[in-house]
Amino acid sequence: MPKVLISDELSEAAVNIFKSRGIEVDFQPQLGPDAAKLREIIGNYDGLAIRSATKVKPDIIGAATNLKVIGRAGIGVDNVDIPAATARGIVVMNTPFGNSITTAEHAIALMFAAARQIAAADVSTQAGKWEKNRFMGVELYAKTLGLIGCGNIGSIVADRALGLKMKVIAYDPFLSPERAVQIGVEKVELEELLPRADVISLHVPMTDKTKNILSRENLAKTKRGVVIVNAARGGLVDEQALREALESGQVSAAGFDVFTIEPAKENVLFGAPNFIATPHLGASTNEAQENVALQVAEQMADYLLTGAVTNALNMPSITAEEAPRLKPFAALAEKLGAFAGQIVDEGLEAVEIEYEGDVTKLNMKPLTASALAGLLRPLLQDVNVVSAPALLKERGVPLTESTRDLSPTYDSLIRIKVKTGGGWRTLAGAVIAGQPRIVEVKGMALEAPFHAFTLYINNSDKPGFIGALGSLLGGAQINIATFHLGREGAGAEAIALVGVDQAPPEAVMAKLSALPQVRYAKLLQF
Repeated sequence: MPKVLISDELSEAAVNIFKSRGIEVDFQPQLGPDAAKLREIIGNYDGLAIRSATKVKPDIIGAATNLKVIGRAGIGVDNVDIPAATARGIVVMNTPFGNSITTAEHAIALMFAAARQIAAADVSTQAGKWEKNRFMGVELYAKTLGLIGCGNIGSIVADRALGLKMKVIAYDPFLSPERAVQIGVEKVELEELLPRADVISLHVPMTDKTKNILSRENLAKTKRGVVIVNAARGGLVDEQALREALESGQVSAAGFDVFTIEPAKENVLFGAPNFIATPHLGASTNEAQENVALQVAEQMADYLLTGAVTNALNMPSITAEEAPRLKPFAALAEKLGAFAGQIVDEGLEAVEIEYEGDVTKLNMKPLTASALAGLLRPLLQDVNVVSAPALLKERGVPLTESTRDLSPTYDSLIRIKVKTGGGWRTLAGAVIAGQPRIVEVKGMALEAPFHAFTLYINNSDKPGFIGALGSLLGGAQINIATFHLGREGAGAEAIALVGVDQAPPEAVMAKLSALPQVRYAKLLQF
């Protein structure tokens, strides 16, 4: 009988589901913060169900000799070391849509509270004061709401705001004009949103591209008196700069549910004028807690009893029967998607996936989901094979799938095309001797592995390039592990895929891009 440990507060409904499915469950909701105790006992369990208090770090995973699945009740998995879990063959699952409405409603609540100074007015009134003239708020009616991010939660906020008769504008590179029209928002660039919005609400993941998206510079560009709400992720706003903006009146009020460091026992924003804080309550409703508890228990039970995988972040969703045949192609599709996602330097406008040969006889749905998860993960972070197709659809990015019964060269081939910046980027791969391989880039034939650190270089095929590249990397003490070249012809356009033993520093990448033969260079990580 499989055995599951629940180490965080979780609805009793989850316990009942495990028991009804014949799974032994150990409910220890206060265990999560005690890493030493968790490390001591985790080897006794097949499954671990958590929320945010339990930190599943490499030492915990190293001690989890029998663990097969970690289930996160909620969307965020920053408390789980996914690479370490993957290396141990542990499936990591989450419940990506269980608390979307709850989080959107909390953002709206913060918006109202900030606009009407409800928190400060409550403290004043309960202290026996009656300061009607002190708390002069603003109406949300007819105001412009600027959404930074308009995916699942952002679009729900937009719907509620439109019901309040607000005008909604949205900055989201992956939101298509057609989708914007469908949900009733105006798609704009960030530079336009900042000076137009009366209220700004953030709904993006925390990535290198979104960190401090409301920087000191961008806060200075906002309309004076703007209200700022963040119920998404800490670190999206420069907290020190926001404090100064609140004190100067550039920002009239702000409501935050998330902070750069959590638990936020202290923060530069605490005590700032017209600042409202809540302790990461976005998903804290009875309904949301019940939903995510039910979902994570069902998903974990299905996996432990049948091998079915749902909402996994580190492997595709496939049935136990399909797994042996699909596994190598799913790995190929995910890596091709990751390649494509890392070279999307502008907004994603369209995606095409082509299947050729014997792979067309398999269930291609999980293969497409794997490809899309790989594609979107460098751009959106918290993406899995179940949520990826929905996330792509929400942003209105068209997806085309096609099949050919025969492949000219290989038994099976998968080709991915992404449209970005008005142009198409194309690559293809095949499973060779059981391993995923790149076999085509920009229509040029070559055969290369998915090396952990790979330099993707689009260059002119002129003498001196390989020597200059070798000298540059050698001078930086970076060893070349693999080198594969594809070209259109002598002196024409060429592609080099160079596997290296470590990631080159930014200075080395800048010198590489500056080589006269190089048109484009990017470090890819697999």
